[in-house]
Amino acid sequence: MDQFTLNMIFVGGSFALYIGIAIWARAGSTAEFYAAGQGVHPILNGMATAADWMSAASFISMAGLIATVGYGNSTFLMGWTGGYVLLALLLAPYLRKFGKFTVPQFIGDRFYSQKARMVAVVSLIIISVTYVIGQMTGAGVAFSRFLEVSSDTGLYIASTIVFIYAVLGGMKGITYTQVAQYCVLIIAYTIPAIFISLQLTGNPIPGLGLFSTHIESGLPLLTKLDQVVTELGFAQYTTLNSSMFNMFLFTLSLMIGTAGLPHVIIRFFTVPKVSDARWSAGWALVFIALLYLSAPAVGAMARLNVISTIYPQGTQADAVLYEERPDWMRNWEVTGLLKFEDLNGDGRIQFYNDKNEGFAATATERGWTGNEFTYNNDILVLANPEIAQLPGWVIALIAAGGLAAALSTAAGLLLAISSAISHDLIKSYLNPGISEKGELLAARISMAGAIVVATWLGLNPPGFAAQTVALAFGLAAATIFPSLMMGIFSKRINAWGATLGMLAGLVVTCAYLFTYLGMFFIPGTNLLEPVAANYLFGIPPASFGPIGALINFGVAYIVSMMTAPPPKDVQDLVESIRVPKGAGAASSH
Repeated sequence: MDQFTLNMIFVGGSFALYIGIAIWARAGSTAEFYAAGQGVHPILNGMATAADWMSAASFISMAGLIATVGYGNSTFLMGWTGGYVLLALLLAPYLRKFGKFTVPQFIGDRFYSQKARMVAVVSLIIISVTYVIGQMTGAGVAFSRFLEVSSDTGLYIASTIVFIYAVLGGMKGITYTQVAQYCVLIIAYTIPAIFISLQLTGNPIPGLGLFSTHIESGLPLLTKLDQVVTELGFAQYTTLNSSMFNMFLFTLSLMIGTAGLPHVIIRFFTVPKVSDARWSAGWALVFIALLYLSAPAVGAMARLNVISTIYPQGTQADAVLYEERPDWMRNWEVTGLLKFEDLNGDGRIQFYNDKNEGFAATATERGWTGNEFTYNNDILVLANPEIAQLPGWVIALIAAGGLAAALSTAAGLLLAISSAISHDLIKSYLNPGISEKGELLAARISMAGAIVVATWLGLNPPGFAAQTVALAFGLAAATIFPSLMMGIFSKRINAWGATLGMLAGLVVTCAYLFTYLGMFFIPGTNLLEPVAANYLFGIPPASFGPIGALINFGVAYIVSMMTAPPPKDVQDLVESIRVPKGAGAASSH
């Protein structure tokens, strides 16, 4: 059976499963559309949360960025997993005890202000739209290769599938679809990783294989990788190529950004009890760890495999002839995500870091006139099974997994946008008298509109999937996270403080991010390292989230101290949210 047919069987079968689940779990009320009727078991919710969380950035792009930059991009692993600890301890159980459907609804009720709710709606939409660009980009990359279509056509196909099951099922359909998607994506990620780890090191556990001996050379795998990348003028793989200050800020931005992402937070509104919210976060961490513990190994092994296919004899003098390039290169060239330009006319592929000025003399000695081989970071995980020449069914499996990762998160983000528009904007502000049937229709129309916008933006993304997502984390860190923390743990922060704090965090962060957006999205650059001398204190845009959060906290506190305290009933509400008594048996309120 040829590879294309295998791809169609695996991808088509997974899509049939998702759509079938959506039809079975079709939402019939707003409670089911927004919060799955608050009846999801914590283990299933943990699995759905993991799928919601492990997006195209986690599945496709994270290992690619680790492969390109090395140790420095381990910040993605630390920040994203650390954010779930914050969620489990500081936010999830308290928000579930509050018993509402959306993040803006909590902010509006806690700060007794429609203005605060509207600012939260605007923040949520900006965050979610920015985030969903990365998912649609990742879906386009996966479709373009495995269904042998252009990335734009792949994006349209992905949008159609999401439209069918997300608009139909709402949170109820999305939840059970995400459970299936988690099973698909974790199997798809780990099986190729095990194969490749065995192939390179003889160790079946990828995380341990990373620190094992490379069979062919007899060197530790990471030592071998350091050797081959430095011989090509790239920075040493195992060395931090960024300042510790920027690494700290970026990790913190990812942590508090994770804890402030609306599409993750709303998952904790779907469980029956307050205690289930904390258990859901714990289970989500377990399910996420299965992929995240393998990601560094996948990235390192992919980098080594790519270089080995270009220099099969292990020396720079024996680069492969372009006409004799392996099939995986030919396959990915069709997508436009891998390119070769013969600069010196020798017919061989020259692959090295021609941006390294200190390496220029060595390159000249070798007869190199510039790097001739480029590829998009996002293809590495998807191409890795082909590079390693694994069986066709493994390649088809990872195609289905990559699409599951992109579509599961896209659906969660689109639901967050839809809920904010239909429930927080239309129901609470524009048309309070709307019927439940009308609100459900508005929610579905809002989601359809969000899918159209996300598709349009995905056609021209500002960067790699994980880079685009990094912006969303900065915005969430600067707006939603501080407001939730102050809303839960401070009785003194009032409506004016919260509203102006969110606005300050949003405006300052957006201004900083988009001022340097063009400088930030340079392919192949280290996300942690400034590429412009005029950054504020040398802080790259991807690391600015904590600064925006501090501004939010500071403005909220100062304004609240200068104005009247919240009403007594609001202070009592805050107290009741934090009191653990009876939490385990709490109802939806």
